Amino acid sequence: MATESNGISLIRIGEAAEYLGVSKSTVYRMVEQGILTPSKTPGGQRRFNTEELDDYLKRSVSLEAPASQSSRPEKEAEAPKVDPRNQLNDLTGREWMPATKSYMFQRGLGANHPDAAIERQHPAPYSFQDIQTLVEFFTKKGMTVLDPFGGVGSTAKACALSGRKCISIELQQKWHELAIQRLETEVGEGASKAHCFLQGDSREILKTLTNDSVDFVVTSPPYWSILNKKADHKVKVGRIAQNLATNYSDDDPHDLASIRDYGEFNDSLVNEFIVPAAECLKTSKYLCLVVSDFRDKSKFVSFHSDLIQLLDGKEIGENSKLTLQGTKILLQNHKSLLPYGYPFAYVENIHHQYILIFRKVKK
Repeated sequence: MATESNGISLIRIGEAAEYLGVSKSTVYRMVEQGILTPSKTPGGQRRFNTEELDDYLKRSVSLEAPASQSSRPEKEAEAPKVDPRNQLNDLTGREWMPATKSYMFQRGLGANHPDAAIERQHPAPYSFQDIQTLVEFFTKKGMTVLDPFGGVGSTAKACALSGRKCISIELQQKWHELAIQRLETEVGEGASKAHCFLQGDSREILKTLTNDSVDFVVTSPPYWSILNKKADHKVKVGRIAQNLATNYSDDDPHDLASIRDYGEFNDSLVNEFIVPAAECLKTSKYLCLVVSDFRDKSKFVSFHSDLIQLLDGKEIGENSKLTLQGTKILLQNHKSLLPYGYPFAYVENIHHQYILIFRKVKK
């Protein structure tokens, strides 16, 4: 189980091995060679800082090189090449394979990181690092990514850091302005000008975009009206006490999260947001939705499966449809456990999200 220190996630050796996509013995060798420096608990157990693991992954250090290479360190190994048949992304085969696992660990900067100040103002941000992983798998450099629920610019920042262009649509002026500010302060002065930030209702703005013009759609829509349930303990302790926003807007009739009926909400999300966004998507390209299941009072709502049922096979225009390609579990090891239901009944601590992966194909 992960522990947390100053907003940094610390995980066990087995979890670290899964995080890196290597064996436990490889992690031990990395420690022996000084590549990784684990922390120790009061009981002497090793824990690994996920930020250090992220740095390792970025450097793409390989401890599994052939013996012929390791015996001749003075000779630089030839860099892996992208298969010329690969029209989807800029990944080599060795980079591609781990990215097809049905799970990934959520990554974040930590609450105390200076670049988390804008992100944490939003009531439901998602990590730009997680989105960057998706962007870099489903697009090549220079391609265009659409996010119809732009928020404070996590998708835009992911695109800026990976050489893609983002079209980010956000209903609320506050979040729209913070998204632009975020790129200017966290990426660099002038960075926001390379992207398209549109403020307004996606239902109207999506109609103005050209069909079959974007290379990837990725977004995290509202989870119904879950943010408006102010009785939630985590909301009380985690945000109200810090004078942070607990919902997207204050009674904005255009806010999708203001719809009270769950069936009506899903119908609007699918037909007024996701389908128009998919119409902007080029044929054979992908659409990813980052969502979570949740509880509505005593009822457990399987939001991800409801969306799959509504979207798999959904017609997009006259000639295309969406097809489900898979679901990826986004593990949230850093979240704190709360004693829901104890000691009377099982009430789940939901410490994962789903990434629903669809492809737009010809009918």
